[in-house]
Amino acid sequence: MQRDKATIQRGSGNVFADLCRPSAENHLLKAQIVTRIDTIIRQRKLTHAQAAALFGLSQPDLSRLLRGNFREYSVERLQPLLTAHSDNSP
Repeated sequence: MQRDKATIQRGSGNVFADLCRPSAENHLLKAQIVTRIDTIIRQRKLTHAQAAALFGLSQPDLSRLLRGNFREYSVERLQPLLTAHSDNSP
């Protein structure tokens, strides 16, 4: 049995660009913001319900966001969530 040799290419650092997705830079930025939001939630040991209240979102919306379903969110809508955690303390 003959095996095909796999070709390995180094990524660009933006998986969305590597996959030829439209608006790859914008999508990467949104993914980085959501990753930071997830880090904040984990560091503060918040439940999704507590975090949703802190960020002004419904719990299902926060859950979808953290699962990577943030297509309908703009960078401008996500950025204020990063500072919301310092304004209130549950």
